[in-house]
Amino acid sequence: MFKFVNTLLIGITAGSINALMAIAMVLVWRSTRVVNFAQAGMALASVYIGYQAISITGSFWWGALAAVIGGALVAAFIEFAFMRVLKRHTHSGPIAAVAPIIATLGLLQIIHALVAIKWGGEDRLMKAPLSNTGFTVGGETLTFSPMKLAIVLTVIALLVIFSLVFQKTNIGLALRASAYAPEISRLAGIKVDSLHTLGWALAGATGAIAGLLQVTNGNGSFSPESMEFSLLLISGFIAAVIGGLESMVGAVTGGAILGIVTSFVLMYISDSLFFIAPFVLLILVLVIRPQGIIGAKAGRRA
Repeated sequence: MFKFVNTLLIGITAGSINALMAIAMVLVWRSTRVVNFAQAGMALASVYIGYQAISITGSFWWGALAAVIGGALVAAFIEFAFMRVLKRHTHSGPIAAVAPIIATLGLLQIIHALVAIKWGGEDRLMKAPLSNTGFTVGGETLTFSPMKLAIVLTVIALLVIFSLVFQKTNIGLALRASAYAPEISRLAGIKVDSLHTLGWALAGATGAIAGLLQVTNGNGSFSPESMEFSLLLISGFIAAVIGGLESMVGAVTGGAILGIVTSFVLMYISDSLFFIAPFVLLILVLVIRPQGIIGAKAGRRA
């Protein structure tokens, strides 16, 4: 029973970080209709910005703030300087749908290279701001620690905030309108280009938080070649698709399911299936419910 509870808690924690990356991808999708594979590179750059700020100030929290702001600015710059220009040159024709996706894959590699040039390729260390020692219950020590609790609460808080923004505010309505019908939105006086930049900036900030939590949830070590950022991108994308690309609730649901499933596969079946399980889960969901668990209309209300 204790092993079961520990496995479940590990899955929830991993799923929460996956959910943050999924939320970041959903934010870009809902605001610009682009699947952003550069999100992992943006998260990596944000973590290094945070690391630099921590080195200067000696405070993780100032570093985290710098990472979030840096992530938002990097994402906004990418949308303004690259994606907007690309869209103007590929606004029609068969290439229009795939060009942004190809561009984000290229940007992912460019960001990795720039980070390596700026900070070098050696491993860096970022200490967790909270204890990673598990809570003790009934004389047994759980894997669930104050740091992991903070991760789960962060995801819940961001889900509530973004859901309220998209449901209850004019900005949220304008973001959705500019994504679904940009030309009509322009006729209605909505500044579509500015809103697209805002959507990317929100995703960049969210991805920065995901990157920070991914690093501090582990041993704190990271580098431009860290596999954890690639895994974060893959897991976030799979979680977003499983939950439904239209829904932030779906992103969190998909992240939780993915984290729990892979955790149980790792602990109870075989660690050799750890990398296969997410793709098997993805295929099953796409076969049974192609629109995702929180699909179509339900996703747009999230």
